[in-house]
Amino acid sequence: MPVYWKDLVAFRFDGQKCPLIGQRGIWKPAPLALPFSLATTPVKTGGVRPYADEIRADDTVLYRYQGTNPEALDNVLLRKLFWSRKELAYFHGIDSGVYLAAWPAYVISDEPARLTAVVDLSPTSGAAGRVSEPAGSGAEPKRYIYVPTRQRLHQQKFRVRVMRAYRRRCAICRIGHDSLLDAAHIIPDSEDGGTTTVNNGLSLCKIHHAAFDQHIVGIDPDLIVHVREDILDEQDGPMLLHGIKETHRKRLCVIPKSRADRPSREGLAERFARFEVSRSA
Repeated sequence: MPVYWKDLVAFRFDGQKCPLIGQRGIWKPAPLALPFSLATTPVKTGGVRPYADEIRADDTVLYRYQGTNPEALDNVLLRKLFWSRKELAYFHGIDSGVYLAAWPAYVISDEPARLTAVVDLSPTSGAAGRVSEPAGSGAEPKRYIYVPTRQRLHQQKFRVRVMRAYRRRCAICRIGHDSLLDAAHIIPDSEDGGTTTVNNGLSLCKIHHAAFDQHIVGIDPDLIVHVREDILDEQDGPMLLHGIKETHRKRLCVIPKSRADRPSREGLAERFARFEVSRSA
């Protein structure tokens, strides 16, 4: 789940304020000898990050040094994390003030010549070798496996942006409880064309998301909801009647204010064609 800047900076320990993140990407609270967290700044609309941190296919992060001096204090502290093998938190910005957190994370490689360290986001003891030992340490290599993170990151970005665009409401029924809402893909993200852009998404409650995925309901390019004929003929209590059947031929009641975020007509047309195939089967 996402975590929020305002909560991270307001964190308290034993009654004392103890921020878990700071304005500097490499954050060391005053009482600690080593940094507690690393953060990658969220990208503002139309902007770029000041540091080109990169999550790689193996779910490690290329974390860029601050500035160009390997001996700058923050970079030295980063190097000490590598030598110490201390765990830390990693916060990856996915939207303004919104982060995806990984704990524990470890600095598993340090490359001063490239002004870069490598951070493993969610290692646990296991079989895959992940750590480069400092030269001359004489230590046995530690070994880690990882839990995939890239997909979580993309999906959380997608969810945050879709929820914001739809004002945290279901597009079909307007329900506004976060825990009951999903960011649904129009074209599944496992397929070509299944992007994680907002215009390939719909904010749907869990009932309508499941109905959309199972082709019980379809949404045409004009944003009109259609219910499969066999469902319209079925008698099965108030949820089916009011939650599904009464949405038939109704227009989506919540759409994004920004035209760029509104559902792609091409995507809806492709998905609606699948719905029509399913209802004629």
